[in-house]
Amino acid sequence: MFRKLARIKQQLDDAECIRILTEEKRGVLSVLGDDGYPYGMPLNHYYDPADGRLYFHSGMTGHKIDAIRREAKASFCIMDGGTPDENGWSLIFRSVIVFGRIEIVEDRSRVIEISRKLSHKFTQDEAYIDNEVEKHGARTLMFALVPEHICGKRVSEK
Repeated sequence: MFRKLARIKQQLDDAECIRILTEEKRGVLSVLGDDGYPYGMPLNHYYDPADGRLYFHSGMTGHKIDAIRREAKASFCIMDGGTPDENGWSLIFRSVIVFGRIEIVEDRSRVIEISRKLSHKFTQDEAYIDNEVEKHGARTLMFALVPEHICGKRVSEK
């Protein structure tokens, strides 16, 4: 169902893909938007190694939520910051694309748990996290991208 990478020598192994999904903070979630147009938006995420899902938080309404409720299929693309190549003007970076289906997380305790884990990617300030969860937790929609296919590759800009 999913295509094989054309340049197989550039393919990342599963462990490297998971490392990138775990360590990097942001990527672009793409869904099927209004009138069949692709709709991609930058989002931060949390990758849970226990269940292999990517989690995202959101408000309760909007274009993204309407699209997700209409069609569960989505993709998420993420890349690392890259490193300069030997010439110094171009980058070598790694990218990962996750294809899967989105599920809304209904369990409120799980929403709070994942919200805290996601927050820890950005700050260790527990008082700040507690305040944010207290203030926004009840109005947070959490959804998970359940992977069906993950593919990563090493890319050189030159």
